[in-house]
Amino acid sequence: MTAPWSAPSIPAYAAHESFVAPARYRCQIGRLLIGILLAELLFAFGMSGLDRLLLRVSPSLADAVYYGDTGVALILQLLSFGMLGLALMLIVTRLHLRRPVSLFGPWDRMRLMFPAFFGAAAVYVLIQILPPWIDFHGIESHRNIAAWIALLPFALLALLVQTGAEEMFYRGYIQQQIAARLPDPRVWLILPNLLFAWVHWEQGAETVDNLRYVIWAFCFGLACSDLTARSGSLGPAIGLHMANNAYAFLFFADAGALDSGLALFLYPELTLTEPQDTIDAIGPVVTPQLLMELALILVAWLATRLAIRR
Repeated sequence: MTAPWSAPSIPAYAAHESFVAPARYRCQIGRLLIGILLAELLFAFGMSGLDRLLLRVSPSLADAVYYGDTGVALILQLLSFGMLGLALMLIVTRLHLRRPVSLFGPWDRMRLMFPAFFGAAAVYVLIQILPPWIDFHGIESHRNIAAWIALLPFALLALLVQTGAEEMFYRGYIQQQIAARLPDPRVWLILPNLLFAWVHWEQGAETVDNLRYVIWAFCFGLACSDLTARSGSLGPAIGLHMANNAYAFLFFADAGALDSGLALFLYPELTLTEPQDTIDAIGPVVTPQLLMELALILVAWLATRLAIRR
């Protein structure tokens, strides 16, 4: 099926055409909405089943996996995202009659994941070694270095599964299907990442904090979508996403916080006084810290583009 209307021509996105082509056979919007709903339901069903299994094996392990506050538990939590990837493979096969590998783009371009990862990771490493330096005096403790290194390959594999599954869903399945029907870049860049941003809204968190997180997630998603369009594959987006999450999970965390199980350095658990909570709840959405985090996305995106030469 051909696109119902023409899109603006953007030479940098020429490779996106071959990435989207497999989705054109069954690109009805209603079919996409059904696919998104099925993916969410199957993933939720799989997570519920895993939770019940862990509760039978060990209630304490089930709690640890939920909170991600030990290394093994957080690895299991990240690996559980593989169920989303399996659900998507089933959906594109049965609902769209196309091969699951078409979600990734040409395999020769998937190799760009490796330079993309190292290019983005270099940015995050530079942040740590350039001023203003991290306050290591404030660190409460650190994990055993040998044990952390021993877990590192498994942690990276788990991060690959987690980020790969998310990229399959948002920049693979949803971006492909929308672009196949509505090829205007303003549509397929924005709509998938509005959904990506929305799922980062955390229940129970302050509204202002959530708005900042949603803005960050939307901009990060745009960077991943742009890299996907420039390369014609998910490789660079997975590389950037994995480098970002490795930076978030593997080095610094508050002791006892959610998803702190793989962090090498632990700061004292954050406790805020009631007046500070009130200030944060009514403070501005756009802050210098948010602007710095958005600038970091920009620099990591540019470094990834340089690494993949796109």
